[in-house]
Formats: sequence, C-alpha cells, structure tokens
Amino acid sequence: MPADTDTAAITDAQTSEIETYLTDIAQGVSQLLPESAQSSWQLILQHPILGALLMAIASYIIAISFRSLLASLIGRITGLKRPSVEDAVMKDLRKPIFNTIFFLGLSLAVVVANLPLGGVTLIKIFLSFITASWMGAVIKISTLALQALSRENRFQLVDARTVPLLDLTSKLLSIMIGSYVLLIIWGVNPVGWLASAGIVGLALGFAAKDTLGNLFSGFFIVADAPYKIGDYINLDSGERGKVCAIGLRSTRLLTRDDVEITIPNGVIANAKIINESGGPLSLRIRIIVGVAYGSDADQVVQLLLKAGTEHSEVCKLPEPRVRLRGFGASSLDFNLMCWITKPEDRGRIAHELHMTIYRLFNEYGVEIPYAKRDLYIKQWPKDNSQE
Repeated sequence: MPADTDTAAITDAQTSEIETYLTDIAQGVSQLLPESAQSSWQLILQHPILGALLMAIASYIIAISFRSLLASLIGRITGLKRPSVEDAVMKDLRKPIFNTIFFLGLSLAVVVANLPLGGVTLIKIFLSFITASWMGAVIKISTLALQALSRENRFQLVDARTVPLLDLTSKLLSIMIGSYVLLIIWGVNPVGWLASAGIVGLALGFAAKDTLGNLFSGFFIVADAPYKIGDYINLDSGERGKVCAIGLRSTRLLTRDDVEITIPNGVIANAKIINESGGPLSLRIRIIVGVAYGSDADQVVQLLLKAGTEHSEVCKLPEPRVRLRGFGASSLDFNLMCWITKPEDRGRIAHELHMTIYRLFNEYGVEIPYAKRDLYIKQWPKDNSQE
C-alpha cells in the first residue's frame, strides 16, 4: 500500500508539471496575439476539445494555402532565372513550409486541448518533424544552389572545381545544426553527446585512416586545383592520361589505351604531377632528326619547316622552328619544334611528322645516317689445298 501511494504521488507530480508547462505555453501564445484576438483565444481555451479540432483544421487549410504562395515568392526572391532551378527550389520548399504551418497548428491544438498525458511529447514530436523537414530541404537546396552558381554564365560566383567540397561542407553543417536542434527539443544535453562522438570519432579515425587520408587529400586537390576535368596529366608513378572524374576519395584517368584507371587521392597528393594542359593554349612537341655529314644544312632546315607548316593540326602561331642542336658521332642533330593544341594528339602528330620528314628526305636525297661497319682484310689466308 505505501508503494501504491508513492506511485500515485509521482504521477500527480508529473501531471501537475505537464499542466504547468502547457499553461505557460498558452499564456505565451496569448501574449503574442493582438488585443482583437484575445477574446477568441479565451473562448477557445474555455472549450478545449472543440478549439483543438478547429485549430487543427485551420492549420491544415492555412498550410495548403501558404505552401504554394510562399514557395513561389521565395523562388522569385532568389533570382534563379532558369526554369528548371526555380521549379526544383519550389518543389523542395513546399514540404517544409507545409509541415511548419501544419505541425505548429497541431502543437497549438495540443496546448488548447490541455491533454493530461503525452501533450509535451506530442509537441516535441511535431517540432522534430518540422526540424527534419527543413534539414532535408536545406541539403537539397544547397546542392541545387551550388550547381546553379557554378554554371558557365555571366554571374558565375562559384568555381566548378570547388563544388564537391562546398557541397559536402554544407551537408555536414546542415546535419550538425539539425541534430543539435533535435537534441535541444528533446531536452538532451549536447555536451555529453559531443564528448562521446569525439571518442567514437577518434576510434574510427584510427580504423579508417587510409580512407580519411584519401578524403582529406581530395579536399586539398579540389581546393588547390592542380588539374581539372579534361586535363592531360602525367604522374611520377607512371600513370598518364586524361582526367575524366575528380572525386573526394579518388581520381579517374582515361589512358591512351582507352582504359580507365582509378587512383586514390592520397597517392596523387604525394606524387609529382605534370599537367600538360595546365600551361598556355598550345603545347610544344620536339622531333629529333639526324642527317649525314656533308648534307646541305640550309636545305635540311627548309625541308623540316615544310613538314611542320604543311601539317593541318600544327599551330600557325607560334610558327614551327628548326634548330641545329649539335654535332653527333655520325650525324648533324636537328630539332623540329612545333606547337599543338591537344596533348593527347602528341603521339599521332609526331608519327605523321616523322613519316613526312622521311618522305621529303628520300625525295630530295638527304641521307639519314645509320650504323655502318667497314671490314678491311689485311692479308688473304693461304690456300693449302694447292700444295
């Protein structure tokens, strides 16, 4: 019997605390209302069940009305003129706007109904729905806004290379702020959770250090931008190809054999990168040619220039150049220097220039030296068969 008495006392205390909490909310709402609406609010409080039902219905109707109206207004304020972007923004805003108005109305209805049990819990659930809907909408809209601001147009504000980094950062911030608000709603002290999260994060950091290393290297690659999609790069580890994708964990290259290779960003961050597309608009290639001593050097220069200027994919500016670089063991060493626009065409254009030079040298009688050996017989051996 004493145990039942204590239980009843605890229940009465909890009920009294809840009633006090709901009364405070009702008084706060009453203070926010204008004087013209005070009488209506007092009438609703006198008939709690009927007032709660009316407020629930009214909040639903108002939420339906404001969902399209406010979404359209915010879409115009943002200034995003592209129809696809504006439609997507309005679509993402309709749900949180509806949830905010509707669940706030339901929360007021719970206050008006003055439920003896579960009223505070219902209000917390409604506020959690509102927070979760806005958190999801902010994540979607931030991604959409970054894509719109990074497009090639007159008012480009965000570099396309930094979009993955900014997108991940905005998502993390949205989740952290939303989680913090949820903890506050449910009366949970965030300090203890943050301390626990720090310990768990430290353990996960040791367990996934390679993955985290690639992730942070991806941040630095995106921020520093040593290359971009479409560039032709060479790594000191031997990989060579065209950059086809840059992720936060890895980078993908398309090699000359049309094979796609995936390289962790941690490897690239510690490697020497040669970006053949990172300089001016044109790239120089060098064709090394040797001719025999005694050849007409001026004629050789003219033939090499002819091969370079007649090629359709060699740049006109800068013009092809020929330089005599040295006197070899058996040849005069010339360099034909030409400029091309695409690094991936280096091998093919060099092949075509070599073919043209060989044809011109044969046509004009220019000798290309090659290894020769002369055999001198000092004395013929005796023929023993005649003795």
